[in-house]
Amino acid sequence: MADLTALGVAALRDGIRSGEFTAVEVADAFVTRVAAAKQLNAFIVETPDHAIAAAKAADAARAAGEAMKPLAGVPIGMKDLFCTKGVQTTAASHMLEGFTPVYESTVSQKLWDAGAGMLGKLNLDQFAMGSSNETSYFGNVISPWRRNDGGNAPLAPGGSSGGSSSAIAARLCPAATGTDTGGSIRQPAAFTGISGIKPTYGRCSRWGIVAFASSLDQAGPMARDVRDCAIMLEAMSGFDAKDSTSLDLPVPNWEAALSSDLRGKRIGIPREYRVDNMPAEIDALWRQGIDWLKDAGAEIVEVSLPHTRYALPAYYIIAPAEASSNLARYDGVRYGQRELPDGANLQEMYAATRAAGFGPEVQRRILIGTYVLSAGFYDAYYTQAQKVRTLIARDFENAWGECDLLLTPTAPSAAFALGEKSADPLAMYLNDVFTVPSSLAGIPAMSVPGGLDAAGLPLGLQIIGKPLDEQGVLNASLALEQRAGFTARPEQWW
Repeated sequence: MADLTALGVAALRDGIRSGEFTAVEVADAFVTRVAAAKQLNAFIVETPDHAIAAAKAADAARAAGEAMKPLAGVPIGMKDLFCTKGVQTTAASHMLEGFTPVYESTVSQKLWDAGAGMLGKLNLDQFAMGSSNETSYFGNVISPWRRNDGGNAPLAPGGSSGGSSSAIAARLCPAATGTDTGGSIRQPAAFTGISGIKPTYGRCSRWGIVAFASSLDQAGPMARDVRDCAIMLEAMSGFDAKDSTSLDLPVPNWEAALSSDLRGKRIGIPREYRVDNMPAEIDALWRQGIDWLKDAGAEIVEVSLPHTRYALPAYYIIAPAEASSNLARYDGVRYGQRELPDGANLQEMYAATRAAGFGPEVQRRILIGTYVLSAGFYDAYYTQAQKVRTLIARDFENAWGECDLLLTPTAPSAAFALGEKSADPLAMYLNDVFTVPSSLAGIPAMSVPGGLDAAGLPLGLQIIGKPLDEQGVLNASLALEQRAGFTARPEQWW
């Protein structure tokens, strides 16, 4: 039998339904591969029993002639930001080490209801704060990719969904959940040569996801190709009364409507995304992407998003402010980590608990957020940032009068070595320069692999769409995918 771990979601789903192989054979193959890949540190917790139980249920349903569920028997990875009933959920932080939820997040429950099985909980940047997966309490995730220029330095898989991107690229799972606050699905996807989509804010319920910045956080799928992302997104999306920001709208059949024919579509090229010192390889790939979309029938137009340059500073005021508020609940009183020095009073217990439970990056963002929300600075920083956010959203609304979708690079570089930027937070934050604007506007955006740089590392292209136009984003991404013909995968060393 062919290597089942080489197959994606659609191929596994169809093969299980047709009887070409059993769901248990699929689960066993992935469980074995996960167990052999400890060097990547992609998983915090492995749950082989969950994956095999879902596989047995899928095989039993097929044997009984019952209708098969959409993801029956397909094993996936779950970012350890989603609460999973009876399985440790940590947000990659010492603060929540050992926390076992008694409830299931809405998104994960939807996936289990669709028949998927869980291979384990995937590593991430602590509380989803980071762009390189170097802030996890449980250690760095390692990208399966290596430079081909003789350098053997371990590379960042992107962040915060670095465990998800690394696991998919290394064929440890066919797909995984991610969350995207300012680029945490798209940038890791670009770094590891996979696809990932951040849907419109509210498409996927946030209930049961450990909160970072509530007005920005959005769950989405990461997988090997566009079709697999469409399949996963259908299962993950839908209205949830437990989430006040959830959109009460029907879930489209995105997979069935996939089409790479872009005739009649206008694709905008935002001139402000041509940032200073953009690497020549990124610029060349962007130009190649324009040609691919023209070949698919699209008309290319230049558009302006004049407030783009303010997006990153606005984001790094709004997101830390919301993090400061959300993370105030971790005080050592109700749940999670507690540090209680001898003779300590309540205030000293708070301080000791938060000092021990949060890592340096989380502490940095809490401090920034608390500062910008403090008396005397709230209007100067937080209120101004929210006004800028409104202007950025208006830029996109104006652009839709001239085009249907936007094409940009996903990240300003290929993957960098672990430790290369960790000493300079500002350099790290610049990784999100192309992804943050669409997060602030709450609109759908997707990264697909477009090619390799001179060192043999993946580079991604980003499609940004109108609110609720996930179909348009998926279709344009499919057009890029078909023309890029990206089949590169990392050579196994782990």
